[in-house]
Amino acid sequence: MEYFLLALFFLIVVLAILKANKKDAHIEMNKLVDYLGGKDNILETETNLSRFKVTLKDVSLVNKEAIQKLGAKGIVEIDHQLKIILGSNSKQLKKYIDDLKK
Repeated sequence: MEYFLLALFFLIVVLAILKANKKDAHIEMNKLVDYLGGKDNILETETNLSRFKVTLKDVSLVNKEAIQKLGAKGIVEIDHQLKIILGSNSKQLKKYIDDLKK
């Protein structure tokens, strides 16, 4: 019985942590969209493994320093495009932005 209660407590703690992390990821994505100049500044998005490529109306609205503070490993700017190395979050971010744009 003791082990069952301990396992149940552990499961509840793990689920609470996972839920909190999911909420934090959503907040971070909102911040990232803001740092990209807002959803209206984003014209197109693509992902390639850990890289997130975004085409923007106005690149001058981007806060690159803030994006790096959120965890970007690197940012390359070419014309109206940014290539941001985000790791495993790039696909999730693309889906989030695509849903915002609908």
